Parts: sequence; structure tokens; C-alpha cells
Amino acid sequence: MAVLDTSLDMKSDAYLRNRADMDEMIATFDQLQQEASDGGGPEAMARLQSRNKMPIRERIALALDPDTPFLEISSIAGWRSSFAVGSGFVLGIGVIAGIECVILGHDPSVRAGAFNAFNTKKLMRGLEIARENRLPYVQFVESAGADLRGDGDAEDPEAAIRREEGHFAETGRLFYEITELSKLRIPTVSLVFGASTAGGAYQPGMSDYNIFIRKQSKVFLGGPPLVKMATGEDADEESLGGADMHCTVSGLGDYLAEDERDGIRLLREVMSHLNWHKLGGQPTLAADDPVHDVDGLLGLVSKDLKQPFDIREVIARIVDGSCFEEFKPLYGPTLVCGWASVHGYPVGILGNNGALFSESAEKAAQFIQLCNQINVPLLFLHNITGFIVGTDFEQGGITKNGSKMINAVSNSTVPHITVIVGASYGAGNYGMSGRAFNTRFTFIWPTAKIAVMGPKQMAGVMSIIGRAAAERRGLEFDEAADAKRAETAEYWAEERSKGLFATSRVSDDGMIDPRDTRSVIGFALSACHSGPVEGTKEYGTWRM
Repeated sequence: MAVLDTSLDMKSDAYLRNRADMDEMIATFDQLQQEASDGGGPEAMARLQSRNKMPIRERIALALDPDTPFLEISSIAGWRSSFAVGSGFVLGIGVIAGIECVILGHDPSVRAGAFNAFNTKKLMRGLEIARENRLPYVQFVESAGADLRGDGDAEDPEAAIRREEGHFAETGRLFYEITELSKLRIPTVSLVFGASTAGGAYQPGMSDYNIFIRKQSKVFLGGPPLVKMATGEDADEESLGGADMHCTVSGLGDYLAEDERDGIRLLREVMSHLNWHKLGGQPTLAADDPVHDVDGLLGLVSKDLKQPFDIREVIARIVDGSCFEEFKPLYGPTLVCGWASVHGYPVGILGNNGALFSESAEKAAQFIQLCNQINVPLLFLHNITGFIVGTDFEQGGITKNGSKMINAVSNSTVPHITVIVGASYGAGNYGMSGRAFNTRFTFIWPTAKIAVMGPKQMAGVMSIIGRAAAERRGLEFDEAADAKRAETAEYWAEERSKGLFATSRVSDDGMIDPRDTRSVIGFALSACHSGPVEGTKEYGTWRM
């Protein structure tokens, strides 16, 4: 394969300006990640320590194999809500006893590890990752049940109603999902660190393996106060749901640990006997570092996404040896397609260099078919305003040919990994395998923006529609009110399209430092290869 060249000038004013903006965005994200790591704050952490309990991140760190990474998912979920940043759960992929697995941990320093609108999304996403990628699922359980404060909007009177609906629709679904993993022969392991009540009790209840900690783990559908109210019985916690009782009487517990460290030791022993093997194979190509300086990624993309850049500059800094075999380089040039490898795993890459035209959509559909023929995963790099619009383009078949691309994406069965580096608007998001298309993993850069359409375009469309409606009714159009409405709409569309807001709503798997892109993609590809990597040879009907 040819080694990609670069034309990026890392001393230019544009690069230095972009890098300064990126450094500022990364610093903001790092600060929020630190806030998530602090959990419920110093007092809550001190309370844990006084009870000889470890913080959740320390528990996970002890369980992981030494010197192995942990890929955290949705680390700042819940930002700009009434819930703590991070939402009270830690979710990610790590290696325990040589086995890659999904790890979900309740943070007992944040409202006793209770379920809420944001961490329930994280939990369900974790189960989805485990199922789709055939990864064992490990739970560090300590839950007070459902957080009764609603969906995070303290000023919304209907929040409690949505909480009830969401509790049964999502929290209840976790029982099914954990059981389904077991049916699919994907191991599920629970290590219970504290009280696990109501829905939290079913996490170990539905697991294949349960580890309890003496005089610390407590599992019951209803605690002593609820039992008293429901039946009149005066029950103590240990007799009702203590670790000794469940390991000697009820049979819910499989292993009894003396303390938290002993529980983690037992967890590693359980993982070591699973006789687990990947079905998708190991890396097959040389995993040489890119030729070009990865720091170039920091100043490549302007925060003003109207400023163009060549997506090949990204590819050159994330693929092995900066080697890339481009497919149809002279046809449909607004979409770059080609083959490379990341950390030794072969990949087919699709990256945007402009709007999607008929030619680029057709090229994408063919390329996706070819990757499925040879069982090669797909990597989508987004900087897309959408499919091109206009009379000439419609007559040229953009809807028809764009549908071919979406058809190919929808029917493709090789793993898809998406990284949104810039814009990802409208149907362009769909064509480039957005989250709605069963993409295995979706990550975003700090510069990312995700929306139905660009904020300015959205405000303009609303004005045009409002003016037309006034004309139909024979009313005078209020220009001043429309200008104010358009300004407000553009502001909120801009704010809510920003990557930081989107990632806090668990619309992706997390924001990443651009310099970590290669490592994150490699980690994701490794996870995808835990299951079989098989492409489809069959597609739905598309108009020729």
C-alpha cells in the first residue's frame, strides 16, 4: 500500500489557532471527566473510606489485569442535568484474567448507586455492547434501587411521570437483557459490594455467577422498612438478605468473600475458568505506528466547521504505517474510500471530503459490498453536512443513489465503528452509519456537531415555513418576532448540536482526545473480534 503524504503545516496560523481552540475544548472535557471521577464529592468519598469501602474506580482498577487499558463509555453522562456528571455509574471495556469484558459499576458515593435516567441508558448500552460483540459482562453492584428525582429536569412537573414510564421500559428491560446474554452463552458475573435493593437485586438474581462479601453485601427485593409496611414483619438486614444467608440458605450467592479485595480475587478466579476464546481472530497485519505526527490532529479541524480539511490527513495519522489503498480515487471524490489496518486489524475506511453526491453515494455502496465480501470491518469518519440537494441533483438521482448507500449500510453485517470528527448532519449521519444503524461503537471529537441540520439552516427553514403559513392565512408576517424566534432557535440548535451536549445525553460512546483515536479504534476492533466477523452477501432491493 502507498504511504499517505501530508500537506499539513503545523507552524501555520490556521493550525496554531485550531490547536489553541482544541486544547481549550479538551481541557473542558478533562475537567468534566475529573468531576465524574470525584463521584459524590469529598464527604461521600470519606464516608466510603470510613466503612472500609473502595471507590468504584479503585475497585475496577484492582480487577483489571496490570498495565492494561480501560476504555470508558459515556464518561460525562448527565452533564447539565440535576444528576451528577457521570450519572453515578462507570461503564467500559477492560481485560480481567486475560479476557476482554464489559464492566458496569455502580458508584456508591453518588446517591448510593441508584438508577436514574442517564445511568440506565449507560447500563443498557453496556448490555448492548456485550451482546453485539460477544463480550462477557461483569457488574460491580451496589444499588439503592431507582432514584426518585425524575429524569434530571427539576423544573419539569411531568418528570415523575416520565420516570415511572422509563423505569418500567428501561430498568425492567435489564432483567431480560442479562438473561438473554446467558442464553447466548455470554457469561454474566456479579460482584455485590453493598446493599442491592429492588431492581438492583435482580442484577445478581439474573447473573450466571454471584460473589458476595461477608457483612457487606445485602440483596433483597424490599428492605426491612418495606417488609415492615407490607407484611408487618420486623426483619433485620442480615437475616433478610445478608451475604452469609444467601450463600448458605437461599443459594443466590455462589462465592463468599471476606472483604472487597478478596471479592475481586474471586472475580478474577471466576473469569480465569470461563474457557473463553475470541471467534473473530487476532490481528493479522503489522501494527506499525503512523509515519506522521499524531499531534497534527489537534490543529487539523477548525471549530468553525465550514472550514474544509482533507480527511486523508486524519487517516494518515491513525492507520498502521500511514498506509492506505484508496478505492476509486478519481470517482465521487467527496467521499474517500479505501483499505488500511489499525493495530493489525484490516479495515475499510469511508471518510467525508464534502457533501455526498450521487457518484460518492454509489461508490460507498459498492465499497461496503466489497468489504462484506471479504469480512473486513468498516470505519466511518464523519465530517458531513448531508446529501447534496437541489433540482439538478434530484433529477440526477441523488435520492435514489443515496438510498443505495443507506441500503448498503443497513444490510452490512461486518462491524461498523464511527468517529465523528466534524459535522454529522441529517441523512448524512445515516449514510455514514450513525448510531441508529447498529454501529458497534461511536466516538466523537471535541469539534463534533450532530443535528438534523445545521443551526443556521434550521432557523432559516423555520422562517421560510412561517412566512408561507402567514401568506396562506392572509396575515401580516411579523418580521421582528420572526428574527427573535430565529435567533433563539439558532442558539439552542447550536448549543444542543455540540458534541459535549450530545455525549452527555449518551447519544454516542464517548468523547475522545483526537490523539487517542488510533488507540480507541484499535480497542474497539479488538472488542468486535470477540465475536465472529462475517459480512453479508445479501442486500435489500435497491433501484438501479
